[in-house]
Amino acid sequence: MKPYQIKNMIIDDGFYNAETVTADFTSEGKNFSVTFDKSDLGIVNAWAFENHTSVPIDLPEDLIESIKQDVKKKI
Repeated sequence: MKPYQIKNMIIDDGFYNAETVTADFTSEGKNFSVTFDKSDLGIVNAWAFENHTSVPIDLPEDLIESIKQDVKKKI
């Protein structure tokens, strides 16, 4: 079983004139969002959501790679 669950995924073709993919997911009861450049799935940004605020976050590389694989399957 994966340590996260993707709840929502948005493909945006107008973000700074580049296509991006944003995956909203939960892990250990917390909400996160990571945005990738659609062309190479490089990370644009990642956020954690707590107490109605968002803060930038560094996610573990193995978690990012797993999410990338799920995103690839869905796009």
